[in-house]
Amino acid sequence: MNIRDRIPVCPHGSWEDLDFSLVALCDFLDRFSNLELEFTSGYRCQACNKKAGGAAGSAHLRGKAIDIVPMSAEQRYEILGVAFLRGIKRIGIAKDHIHLDVDETLPLGVVWVE
Repeated sequence: MNIRDRIPVCPHGSWEDLDFSLVALCDFLDRFSNLELEFTSGYRCQACNKKAGGAAGSAHLRGKAIDIVPMSAEQRYEILGVAFLRGIKRIGIAKDHIHLDVDETLPLGVVWVE
């Protein structure tokens, strides 16, 4: 299955709303991790972002963010390791997902806890 088919896009968008570097990141994570990754919350329009509780300036609005659901602490560790190896400079860690984004218009070199 094509990686674009596995990255969710809200019903008001299309795969064309996904930033190329985000798609490349997801492809890299998928190919170079030993995980069955569940990608959630890729591109979101304003209405869907609000419904999801996303930040007003969320990178999801520009198709530059992805949330990934780790199945275990070990998978969380591996996702984070691959993200750091790839040079991802924006990471959010929540109880039920990891947020990675490639939006260089937002503060870089940050890891936050949701």
